[in-house]
Amino acid sequence: MPEPHSPHSPGAGPEDGPLAGLVVLSLEQAVAAPFATRQLADLGARVIKIERPGTGDLARGYDRTVRGMSSHFVWLNRGKESVELDVRSPEGNRRLHALVDRADVLVQNLAPGAADRLGIGHTALAARHPRLIACDISGYGSTGEHRDRKAYDLLVQSEAGLLSITGTPDTPSKVGLSIADICAGMYAYSGILTALLERARTGKGTRLEVAMLEALGEWMGYAEYFTRYGGAPPARTGADHATIAPYGPFPTRDGRIVMLGLQNAHEWAAFCETVLRRPALLGDARFTGNADRVRHRAELDTLVRETTLGLTEAELLARLDDARIAHAKQRTVREFADHVQLRSRSRWAAFDSPVGELSGLIPPVTVHGRTTARLRAVPALGEHTHAVLAWLDEPANHTPEGTPPCPPI
Repeated sequence: MPEPHSPHSPGAGPEDGPLAGLVVLSLEQAVAAPFATRQLADLGARVIKIERPGTGDLARGYDRTVRGMSSHFVWLNRGKESVELDVRSPEGNRRLHALVDRADVLVQNLAPGAADRLGIGHTALAARHPRLIACDISGYGSTGEHRDRKAYDLLVQSEAGLLSITGTPDTPSKVGLSIADICAGMYAYSGILTALLERARTGKGTRLEVAMLEALGEWMGYAEYFTRYGGAPPARTGADHATIAPYGPFPTRDGRIVMLGLQNAHEWAAFCETVLRRPALLGDARFTGNADRVRHRAELDTLVRETTLGLTEAELLARLDDARIAHAKQRTVREFADHVQLRSRSRWAAFDSPVGELSGLIPPVTVHGRTTARLRAVPALGEHTHAVLAWLDEPANHTPEGTPPCPPI
């Protein structure tokens, strides 16, 4: 792992990020909503995270791999303020509503119906808070037959058909990340930014609703069109591509795996001549076009492996570079963390946490002409309860020292 930048080095923080002064209140658990609000925190928004007293966000207990902290929690909650609040008690609910009064954005992914029971459903808030942007994240949406179902990432992957096209011919497989949560969180994030732009134009807030099934369904678009109009779903092909060949993993003599990706006739010709060094294959009718190569994939893969197994990884990569064929090493997570490209672009930075300094990736959108964002600390459970509740007792136009007032967006 390369040495990260210091968390105290100059850079955009909450005081000068593009969302500086924006107050986001989030009643969030697990992945989808925390992923959305962490993006806002990285842009300088003040994100106040309400947590259950004593236990907090359930993601805090997923594992203890980051020096005793949960890897999910560290990933999803950098830069937020943690407030322990029993929102179902009379006093806690009063405090919750006082926080809503100060918020520009309210995000929640509570269990179905919970927001309404707390009095923070959109219907209850719309008249009192016409500028508020309220974002509700759920598994299946607020209407329809599945509206009351609990939803977890694996279940939504299954409902969306993703498992049916992922894995090997014999074994359907889930994606190794919480992909349904992640895509829902990203749509919530982009939706909130869109609503802020609309509010700048109209002066009015709005209600946003993101359903995990619908978010992941959008990402299933190609597969759905392929199935609807082709009559059959894309085949499960492991790391191969269902509709392109050669495209996928090939072994080398020294036990490494190299991913190949060919897209057109020019690349096929260069591949045969420079990589395989078998130009006669260009005249083989089995491999003339991509559809032919897919039809004869097993025979083609056997021919390609005959070459790759005779080469070391370095030798194969050199031939692929000479032919300008797209390729990649099959890296482990540890190898990714030490990727030369990330290191050369200084993409790792340090940030604080209750267990000391940690390292993480800088947000992936680089804004040229601005200093790279500074990563803010992961909060301990309830770390900011006193400060935030004290802020509520101050006049509404007062902001904590060093925090800009809310911008007119």
